[in-house]
Amino acid sequence: MSQDLAKKTPIEMRNDLVAERVIKALASRHMEGYYAATKEDALKVAISLIPEGSSVGWGGSASVLEIGLKDRVCQGNYQVIDRDKAASKEEFVELERQCLLADVFLMGTNAVTEDGQLVNMDGVGNRVAALCFGPHSVIVVAGMNKLVHSLEDGISRVRHIAAPVNALRFPGETPCRQTGVCGDCRKEDCICSQLVVTRGCKPFGRIKVILVGENLGY
Repeated sequence: MSQDLAKKTPIEMRNDLVAERVIKALASRHMEGYYAATKEDALKVAISLIPEGSSVGWGGSASVLEIGLKDRVCQGNYQVIDRDKAASKEEFVELERQCLLADVFLMGTNAVTEDGQLVNMDGVGNRVAALCFGPHSVIVVAGMNKLVHSLEDGISRVRHIAAPVNALRFPGETPCRQTGVCGDCRKEDCICSQLVVTRGCKPFGRIKVILVGENLGY
């Protein structure tokens, strides 16, 4: 065991080993994978992937906020598409539409499987739309708490952990807001309209996944 490895905690060592395997799995699916042990390191990696002068937009991502990426982009030399500055619902939607043609789109993910698949649930669908097509580059920030063994585990995590928690962030009357458990509802304010599994990337390297050795998002 190397001296550097010996200084790490068992959790840190496990994260290093698992991240290496997941990055190889992402590469097999034509996605670029990176590992950052801390939020600070993740921010450095993310910024290195965004050329200056790029137009940059994002979806609703706690992970992007938690590593400080949104603030850094807003302070940098970028053309920012900031939907959070919208003065009306109509402007908010228009900015979301503009994000679909951004040079770079920033987002989190609800789950990452050990074999390199991304699992995401959306209400309106703007986030998964950008993941699938539109922006030239998509940067996905994912804490190791989002890692799951299988696709089935990923879907379960989305429905029974990520969706109920995210529903509680917004107003609404969905069953999960009352019970904390997915009710498989069809309510008007349901945030579970689109379930997207990303099992490959075209063109090669368009999707870049930064795995972070800390818990991020929900």
